[in-house]
Amino acid sequence: MKTGPKLKTHLLKPDFFKKSCVFYLAFLLLFSAVGCIKIPEYTPEELEKIAVEGPAALLGRTISKPWRGEAFVPGVSGGVWYTSDSADPKSFNLLVAERDASTSAIVNSMHDYLLSYDVIRREWKAQCAFPEIQTDEKKGTLSVIYTLRENLCWSFYNSDRRIPVTSDDVIFWYDEIDGDQTFHGSAYSGQFVTMEDGKMARVIIEKIDDRRFAFHFPRIVADPLFHTNMNFGPRFIYEKAKQEGGIQGVLDLFSIASDPKEIPSVGPWFLTEYVPGLRLVFRRNNDYWEKDSAGGMLPPYEEKVVQILSDTTAFLVLKEGRLDVYSARPEDLDSLIRDQGKGRAFFRKRANDYTVFNAEGSLGSILWSFNQNPKNLNQPYYDWFTKKEFRQAMSCLLNRDRIIAQVYRGLGESKLDFFSPINPYYNPEIKLRYLYNPNRALELLRSIGMKQDGPGIMRDDKGRAVEFDLTIPSDTTGYSDIASIIADEAVKLGIKINIRPTDFQKMVEQLSYSYDWSSIMIGLGTNSFPTQGSNVWPSKGNLHLWYPLQENPATEWEARIDYLYNEGGYTLDRKKAQKIWDEYQQIILEQCPVIYLVRRRSFSALQNRWDFTNFYYDNLNGAEISYLYLRYTK
Repeated sequence: MKTGPKLKTHLLKPDFFKKSCVFYLAFLLLFSAVGCIKIPEYTPEELEKIAVEGPAALLGRTISKPWRGEAFVPGVSGGVWYTSDSADPKSFNLLVAERDASTSAIVNSMHDYLLSYDVIRREWKAQCAFPEIQTDEKKGTLSVIYTLRENLCWSFYNSDRRIPVTSDDVIFWYDEIDGDQTFHGSAYSGQFVTMEDGKMARVIIEKIDDRRFAFHFPRIVADPLFHTNMNFGPRFIYEKAKQEGGIQGVLDLFSIASDPKEIPSVGPWFLTEYVPGLRLVFRRNNDYWEKDSAGGMLPPYEEKVVQILSDTTAFLVLKEGRLDVYSARPEDLDSLIRDQGKGRAFFRKRANDYTVFNAEGSLGSILWSFNQNPKNLNQPYYDWFTKKEFRQAMSCLLNRDRIIAQVYRGLGESKLDFFSPINPYYNPEIKLRYLYNPNRALELLRSIGMKQDGPGIMRDDKGRAVEFDLTIPSDTTGYSDIASIIADEAVKLGIKINIRPTDFQKMVEQLSYSYDWSSIMIGLGTNSFPTQGSNVWPSKGNLHLWYPLQENPATEWEARIDYLYNEGGYTLDRKKAQKIWDEYQQIILEQCPVIYLVRRRSFSALQNRWDFTNFYYDNLNGAEISYLYLRYTK
């Protein structure tokens, strides 16, 4: 779990805008089996009491400050921002970073997207380029012309070396990195559109001049800015690496053994120091284009120190005053909130050290999915998982109220929708129908020939005991009771679920190449735009979790999803598009290829040495820290 919020989150840009949805592993459970785990039971009355009394007491001692479009006021420049992360980065390479959340947060500090998105005003904003959309209705084509900001450059820390950012950088990255299928990058599938005859056609990029380039769509699409938004690396480095070393040459660039000072930046930060297991140090890039309303540098603080700390250690370091921000785990809340104003702080002699803010429930959620890849045709679970009634039954065994009460102290809510509320085609009336109900689960299982034997073991129509694995990542702390609760609920109907903590890289291999997993629990971000996740939801996608890279849709419902996904992406009429996306959501929630769990409420503690005027914290934007300035110094 990250303890430091992402930079500039009020205008969403990093990872949020990839044309496809890059998966990130969401949590860890430290147990490899369930037989020795004791999960406390709660009565319905106790669950209700926790849901009502617990949250109210905690929330009443925290501050709610969501961003609703307020202007940011200029502040005094200077200071050091101390934050933390629970894991070391795996690389400083932009291409490698998309596969790991911790790495991505670090690398994105040195890069910039073409655009960002204001989720409050629902407007695209120019980031490092300005867009213009040109539509030819007679030909049925569309182009997006971008103009790079003036004086954009690749800068190097403590050096006079400046290399202009040009159209060639963007075009090279689009064609030779994102557009090279052998890299298995997440953005590849987003470069294609489905024509009316069903054939695939590529969106072509064209250089106009050094600052202008155009994306040419062979068909008019509904969200061209979403489809073309991207970040990119410096061509003068990555092109040479590809020419000399091929794919591996590119992937080997900017390893964690690299001298950080040799990494160019077009973003708000330079990485100046990395000590594995201890810290990363950043210095502000004064060549970065963004300024505050008075022309001052952003962010106002000049240095950022990211300490590598476990969640438990980070919590203690915050209370000592040596960490500026901490995203609280449920088990920390009582102590965190109770001790506001009581901790020591080495920055100053004042007694008040931090203030705790709360945000509404997160937009995304961990999900549970089931392997339907015919590569596992001989496995008993393949017979079970390919039946929608079995998946629906698993949804009926998912006790979200228990998870919210025991894991999140009542500070969460069930995730029953598919699109998030910020999605323009979110429909609050479309909800999951298969809620916690063991009796209904039993009925669904019986409908496909399953029944319990004398000792209570669930068996299928061939007499096989219903037992399968639940794969979870082993290198991320937090939420450890969730998988145990799932297994505990299942065993009541005689179903045995074996929890399998798995190394991150092994998990990537299982999802991308070997496909030798049975069920899995991960996070896939938020469906904030309807066409987000082009490598996940269409059947051809390389991260179509339950059965990727299908040559043809394996089921009728997946074929319908493919059709609706394409139609929705090319339908400009809002009412017609809403009907398409409504059906799309309904099918996924009916078929249950993925089952979402809960949306937890977030809490963040912020040291009082920072002025809170420009600090906002909510479920749409996360923590806004890029305009923070010091209230007082040491």
